[in-house]
Amino acid sequence: MNLIFLGPPGAGKGTQAAVIAANKGIVALSTGDMLRAAVKAGTTIGMKAKAVMDRGELVSDEIVIGIIKDRIAEADCKPGFILDGFPRTLAQAAALDQLLANIGRKLDRVIEFKVDDGALLARIEKRAKDAIAAGQKPRADDNADALKTRLWAYYKETAPLIGYYFKCGNLISIDGLAPVEKVTAEIEKALK
Repeated sequence: MNLIFLGPPGAGKGTQAAVIAANKGIVALSTGDMLRAAVKAGTTIGMKAKAVMDRGELVSDEIVIGIIKDRIAEADCKPGFILDGFPRTLAQAAALDQLLANIGRKLDRVIEFKVDDGALLARIEKRAKDAIAAGQKPRADDNADALKTRLWAYYKETAPLIGYYFKCGNLISIDGLAPVEKVTAEIEKALK
């Protein structure tokens, strides 16, 4: 089972990816984590990514697709995977489609997490307060200004994927603001 979790920052994609991956015996893949792992492992594509990041530039779609290609070829991804944070653009979606076609795999479902912007802000602020209360440092992007910037990028570049995957016939939309257990149940229902 190969899935994409799509939604704005703070929608709960990472939380649900971990739960669903464990329930289904598949792997949750975050592009940021994959990039860091490829750099740390010193792979060819990881070294290309490191050079770009060291210059303070954004990693190209070609490099990200290469890292995803290498990662999903690993044995633990054979039963399936959840992509969290990728694709972010229509060009990346087309490149992912081509990659999967080339290796004889396909996307089974794209789960869209629908959320209200105001509720997202409250969720992000709560996450920061919870981190502080637990004696941890909150994420640098857990604040209103960072969220607005991230939302703007999401609406500009990533939101068009909703139409793209709707047209492909594999988009399922769920209420990302429901309690965690209810969101999990809705995803499980959509995957039957």
